Order: sequence, then structure tokens, then C-alpha cells
Amino acid sequence: MEQNAELGDFLRTRRARLSPDDAGVAPGGGVRRVPGLRREEVARLAGVSTDYYTRLEQGRHPNVSEAVLDAVARALRLDDDERSHLFDLARPHATGPRRRRAERVQRVRPEVHQMLDILNGVSPAFVANHRQDVLAANQLARALITDWDALPYRERNFARFILLDPTARELYRNWDEVAEIVVADLRLEAGRHPDDALLNELIGEAVVKVPEFSAWWDSHRVAQCVHGTQHFHHPVVGEFTLHHETLAFPADPGQTVCVYTAEPGSASAQALALLASWSAPDATREDAESRSPRPGSTLRPE
Repeated sequence: MEQNAELGDFLRTRRARLSPDDAGVAPGGGVRRVPGLRREEVARLAGVSTDYYTRLEQGRHPNVSEAVLDAVARALRLDDDERSHLFDLARPHATGPRRRRAERVQRVRPEVHQMLDILNGVSPAFVANHRQDVLAANQLARALITDWDALPYRERNFARFILLDPTARELYRNWDEVAEIVVADLRLEAGRHPDDALLNELIGEAVVKVPEFSAWWDSHRVAQCVHGTQHFHHPVVGEFTLHHETLAFPADPGQTVCVYTAEPGSASAQALALLASWSAPDATREDAESRSPRPGSTLRPE
């Protein structure tokens, strides 16, 4: 993945989405041949010469300063994730030829496992790393999404499930929205970890196997999957809606926990409680069936 080409593509897509009105720029005369701002307009907003900005967009300015990047980020109205991505692309952490580092096995602390177990009765939760490898998950998360523990080690990945497992399209009623933000998160992490072989392998496989992937990837959208609403059509408890929050562990860099919750007293909360009962290790099918599922839901034997 060529860093300079990535920088140029990212800047061009950010420039194309910003209209002169949005940026407070007089449109000027003549027909605009491209959507969004012209290079000279971005340069003027950033306080640099057009030639300087052109070389930056073409990836021909290896020693760009933090002040210039900040100015360009302001000119293009970048959000925090986009600004971080700009810095990752323009100022890679290593200079010169990079040596491939051996993969380090990531461990989830016992206290985090205990937290997942405590949440198990009420909230699906799982721990993932920067490439969305699922490092640990409670029973309710495995019942809700997929049983990662039953998968080969290299396939225990949330993004891989969303993009490449056909059941994900059936499970998520808003699959397009979920998949697109997953791709935006992958692109953000690809900028931070350009030499991550497993991450690049996942991206390459998605390019080949997921028809929608290339358009999402080429849009250069970057975002973190930090919170949102997901609509499920679960084979056991039917349709319901959950909110998810992703929290970082300061003591474990690169690890986050994703926790799902339902609105208290809602039909979704009832469906989640039924799923928790159905998936509990000591629950029987008769115990789960004794709870009345909401209309339209289905119950499948274990």
C-alpha cells in the first residue's frame, strides 16, 4: 500500500466533498471542472502556496510540518478521525525501509475476562484489537453475533464476520450501514498500521469477495466504530434494536471493549433477556420457551 498515493487520494476526496459555499470561498468565474474546492482554494485557506499544496497532494513533500498539516485539516474541515488519518499518511512513524515485526500475541487480562462474565447476564460484550480481531467475548455476545470460539484463530475477527460471512447480511437489518462504518474503521487503522500483514490480507480479501467494498474503500471515509445503533433480525428472538458503545482500556493499548445495551423496558430489552436465558450455560430449551417472545419473533431449538 503506497503511502504517498494514499495521501493524495485522501486529500482529493476531502477536497471534492467541500463546496465553495461550505468553505466560505467566493466561487469565482468560469466553469468548475471538478466537484468541490480547487487546489488553489485549499492552498489559500491553508495559508500555503498553490505549488506547495499541489506537491503535498501529489505525495511529493516528504517533510511537511505539523503546522501545515493542521492548516490543511482546518481548510478541509476534517474531523478528529480524518485529521489523525491525515497525519498518519503524511508523516509515517518510521522512516526509510521498514522491517516487518513479528506478530505479538495479545492477551486479555483476567480482570477483563471477569468483567465480561459479569456483563453476560445483561449485555453482550467483546474485546477486540485495532484490526478488529475478537480477543475475548462473553456468552451473550457469541449468542448474539457468532461463536468466535468455534472459529479458527485467524477468522475470529468482527470485520471479517460482517464483510465475508453471509449470515451477517441476514443478522443485521442495517447491514449496509454497519459494513460501511467497519470499512471506514479499517481504512483508519490501515493508515496507522500500514505494515500490518494480517490487516492488509483482510482488506485484500474483502476487495475480491465483497462487491460493495471497493466503492466504500475508494471514498476514503475514515471513522472509528465508537458508538451507534444496530438493528438485528436474530434467528432465535426475532427483530430488536441495540445500542453499542466502544471503550478503550488505557492499560492495554490497542484493546477496546464493545458493549451492547437495550432501552430499559422496551421490547428489545425483553428480546435481549430472552436471548440471555436461551444462551445461559445451564438453561434448557424449555426454560427459554417458557418466556413469551414478542410478536413476530422465532425460537429455534439448541
